Amino acid sequence: MKIQTEKRKSPRQNAANKKGVERVERVNGAPVYTAVYKVNRSDELLEFLLRKCNTSRNNVKSLLVRKQVLVNGRVVTQYNYILAKDDEVKLAKKPVKDGVVATQQKTAGQRVQKPRVALKIIYEDEDFLAVDKPAGLLSVESDKETECAYSYAVDYLQSKDKTARPFILHRIDKETSGVLMFAKNVKIHSILRLHWNEQVQTREYYAVVEGILTEKTGTLVSYLKENVNNLVYATSDPSGQKAITHYEVLKENEKYSLLRVKIDTGRKNQIRVQMKEIGHPVVGDDKYGDAKGPLGRLGLHASKLEFIHPQTKELIAITSPVPAAFRALFHG
Repeated sequence: MKIQTEKRKSPRQNAANKKGVERVERVNGAPVYTAVYKVNRSDELLEFLLRKCNTSRNNVKSLLVRKQVLVNGRVVTQYNYILAKDDEVKLAKKPVKDGVVATQQKTAGQRVQKPRVALKIIYEDEDFLAVDKPAGLLSVESDKETECAYSYAVDYLQSKDKTARPFILHRIDKETSGVLMFAKNVKIHSILRLHWNEQVQTREYYAVVEGILTEKTGTLVSYLKENVNNLVYATSDPSGQKAITHYEVLKENEKYSLLRVKIDTGRKNQIRVQMKEIGHPVVGDDKYGDAKGPLGRLGLHASKLEFIHPQTKELIAITSPVPAAFRALFHG
């Protein structure tokens, strides 16, 4: 399936933003979205769209009523729906039903419905919701896939309050399992996102990597850049994003090592890229190593997120146990 991106204005919806660039995504040649916007600050959905779209208030309301507005891949019809920084708002060319744009078609002629996973809630209070994300599930929807942990979190919160919504604080890779946390109100989200690196005390992972490490503990420091193929690579060029990773070998056998990893920076694919750089890629990594592995999945698990509550100043620790398959590889 090929997705193309091009610049264009949509006369039908009058969605031309004079100060910005519109993007049209095409699936199998058919246009799906007439505009995609990134949110830079908290706002109400109707007011946000009025600023972005060169059209009347009634026309914007019609887009919402006709289910042509999506926030993070979910249809939203509520005028005063609260947006937060880094949300993604899309305008669909046609109404969306069950998460599928009417013009989108699968190769086989229809969308294949996957069975919904049971997403485990591992922490919840008045301000936060954390889930134990399984490997193979996106944190947030992508252009090619709408099933994601965010969508499940929306369903869970709205089963108790139709006006509730989660706010995205961070992401973990699709093939990585473990702790994924959302804020439950925009104020907490804004404060924590603004001071994320100061408030978050611990970001811990467990990784199964190829080979036996000579140094059983160490700190990896490099700069990360991304190439035209969206692959991240390590470099000594300080114009890249600095990445700091600490590791400790817990167990090993003749082929693999189990590491406890803590990161000071949360760069894209950070652990995977830096482990590849020292010659010990994460097992099952089809981007930075060998897709074949003993686990049948990527050997990376987000085990702990520890942070200071931005208002109460309480230290909150959210944990997810090491997957049994990781332990079994080293005989428990």
